[in-house]
Amino acid sequence: MPIQQHYLTDALQRPSPNYDDRPDPDDISLVVIHCISLPPGQFDNAYIDQLFNNQLDPNAHPYFQDIHTLRVSAHVLIKRDGTLVQYVPFHKRAWHAGKSNYKGRERCNDFAIGIELEGTEHTPYTDAQYQQLQSVLESLLSTYPQLSWQRITRHSDIAPGRKTDPGESFDWQRLLSKHLEQDG
Repeated sequence: MPIQQHYLTDALQRPSPNYDDRPDPDDISLVVIHCISLPPGQFDNAYIDQLFNNQLDPNAHPYFQDIHTLRVSAHVLIKRDGTLVQYVPFHKRAWHAGKSNYKGRERCNDFAIGIELEGTEHTPYTDAQYQQLQSVLESLLSTYPQLSWQRITRHSDIAPGRKTDPGESFDWQRLLSKHLEQDG
């Protein structure tokens, strides 16, 4: 899938205001995999778009009372049916990782691309999501030379004790199996 001017050409574009400039726009050297569902455990609605665009109605669900003022985003969301939504161009800093550390380097948002999977830590992800994630990762790795299969991580790995996503339901081996076979 082509990337042109830091956008996936096959993704729906829903520009988020929740981004800024990276300290070094050429330092794109990590991919962080997350999961999200709003309200928790509910899928296929407009609430993620609303959260990432500062439009979440606090009265639409009790859970939203505590999160509607958050200013967060990701570069890409992969919905349950495999639909891709892009919120932030890859050369900009999306606000997805929060307080984080990757191999001694803090502030992962500065150098990472954030990919959200619509799901929960305990609900299996869909075949369509794994296929789309594989395709997105291959495109990112062929576009941004500092990325590699070894520089793909989970949110829980860069924010241990604070975050648990994408959780036990994420099949890391399945994601990496194609790559491991090629290197094996």
